[in-house]
Amino acid sequence: MNKRNLFVIITLCLLFFSCGSNADAKKKYFSIKTDNNQTKFKLGETVKASIINDKKIEIDSVVFYLGDLKSNDSGGFTYEEKLDNERLGKHLLKAIVYFEGKEEDIYKKLTFLNNTPPKLYKYKIIAEYPHDQNAFTQGLEFMGDTLYESTGKNGMSSLRKVNYKTGEVLIKKDIDRKYFAEGITIINDNIFQLTWQSKEGFIYNLNTLEKTGSFAYHKSKEGWGLCNDGKQVYKSDGTEKIWILDAETLAEKSFIEVTTNKKVKSKFNELEWIEGKIYANTWQKDGIAVINPQNGALEAVINLSGLREKVTQHSDLDVLNGIAYKKDTKQLFVTGKNWDKLFEIEIIK
Repeated sequence: MNKRNLFVIITLCLLFFSCGSNADAKKKYFSIKTDNNQTKFKLGETVKASIINDKKIEIDSVVFYLGDLKSNDSGGFTYEEKLDNERLGKHLLKAIVYFEGKEEDIYKKLTFLNNTPPKLYKYKIIAEYPHDQNAFTQGLEFMGDTLYESTGKNGMSSLRKVNYKTGEVLIKKDIDRKYFAEGITIINDNIFQLTWQSKEGFIYNLNTLEKTGSFAYHKSKEGWGLCNDGKQVYKSDGTEKIWILDAETLAEKSFIEVTTNKKVKSKFNELEWIEGKIYANTWQKDGIAVINPQNGALEAVINLSGLREKVTQHSDLDVLNGIAYKKDTKQLFVTGKNWDKLFEIEIIK
């Protein structure tokens, strides 16, 4: 055998054993099984899971995690947890299996749902006010008697200070045409304004609307809506997630996922904080979702169908979007993109 043939044979053998070693390293010996292969659980139910060990390998120990939370059960190869105040939505149940001086991480995808269906509310119109028909409304919020509004579209985006009773625009700050402006919120005498897909937001002086700074967001997909509870900021991004931001730095700290008793929901747009709940427009839907900020439960839906028909019909008329709450008088106002009316409504439960 010549040296060249011998070299080829040795190389092929090395490749074979190397591939075999890599395949073995990626091989999973264990898996997680839930009772009845259940993957969706409602609040009040108990998650029960165990390790499947088809190869009968001797296991030294198993540690379970639900997300980042380690199970309190320090022994046995099973997991059991009753759901009470857990965050709803999608979760990963993780198990670290220790065996023969090695360890293996295995996962099971689970979804936690609310245990009651959303309540359905109606509305009554209390009053109607003029609204700029050219305003592609993306954000709406009161500070005292003054209405602040963010409008969108590239080349048409703006931040406005408005007399809500007359519709007069008191101050208008045009946004660079490369940005598509989105939701706003007001906290600590600052206005925070999102952009849609630029991964950037702006900070303005409440009184003058002069830009004083900017902030970035990296974890959330896009910028849709904003609101705050006075301590932290909530941000929607078009997905099922509503992000919780630090009120000082606007850094994304965590999130909730909006969930009913049947499934995880998405496409939440303009947000408003009202009496301890998040009120959210659902894009392309004639309604407002009432969301529990603690766990993401969609507790109620306000059916606003028929409201759009009460504004002037024209070619640029678009969807319901814009919720503003006057905390001092407990008045609720809504409008839409390119609507010529702002409505004060009362919720009928």
